[in-house]
Amino acid sequence: MSRIVATFSIAAFDPETDSLGVAVQSKFLAVGAVVPWARAGVGAVATQAMANFNYGPRGLQLMAEGRTAEETVEALTSADEDREHRQLGVVDARGRAATFTGSGCFDWAGDVTGEHYAAQGNILVGRETVEAMAKTYEETGGEFAARLLAALGAGQEAGGDSRGRQSAALLVVREGGGYGGDNDRVIDLRVDDHPGPIEELARLRDLHALYFGETGPEDVIAVDGDARKEVVDALLRTGYLRERDADDEALLDALSAFIRTENFEEREQARGHVDRAVLEFMRGRG
Repeated sequence: MSRIVATFSIAAFDPETDSLGVAVQSKFLAVGAVVPWARAGVGAVATQAMANFNYGPRGLQLMAEGRTAEETVEALTSADEDREHRQLGVVDARGRAATFTGSGCFDWAGDVTGEHYAAQGNILVGRETVEAMAKTYEETGGEFAARLLAALGAGQEAGGDSRGRQSAALLVVREGGGYGGDNDRVIDLRVDDHPGPIEELARLRDLHALYFGETGPEDVIAVDGDARKEVVDALLRTGYLRERDADDEALLDALSAFIRTENFEEREQARGHVDRAVLEFMRGRG
């Protein structure tokens, strides 16, 4: 018998970036290990309630073979004798969305679909949770992961899981978007056990953006003048530089050591320049 994963989630497709993702929260330990599934160019799946873990990989395989979101939901549930205890949200790589909430799911349970998204939940305070997620996702602009988190937060504010909260997860995929560019895992963050899992997930997302966000041309700063003084001060405070009057080569060597030791290699710039976000981080160190 599958364990009950009472939760609320949103699965979505972002046509601006061809990204797919799932955001989820639950009163369940390590929900990110069960509910969210996604593959770039294929689709996203959220499997919950009396969760059928195989809905994730099997759903992605069906969409990879050309099934639509609706056809995938039909294929998965029609072959499952326990389907009335399952809940499922699916979005394919063209943004078509479909959901399923079995009649045996614990109240309140239900779902809503819209353009490029599916929102669903079970053992909720009420329908307000999924409606708030849908409304917020539709009305929030900006970056895809931020929209997913905003929808999740709105669901919690509207009531969320009637038993409380424990864990949350955010998964975003895009072709070549992962670390090093050779995988699709843009974001894969999980809060397994925390009194404020959505808030903690948002904090981790902010850190992820700091370490792995893209640097715009306007955010590349030459290490000279006031910026050079700030870099020197920060490197002295943190022990990467020992002398204030170090020459440029020693200073830039120390800056490179700082960047690589502190895991900012994705934001490292041409020698003699620094990313504005890294400089902001350095200001707060030591």
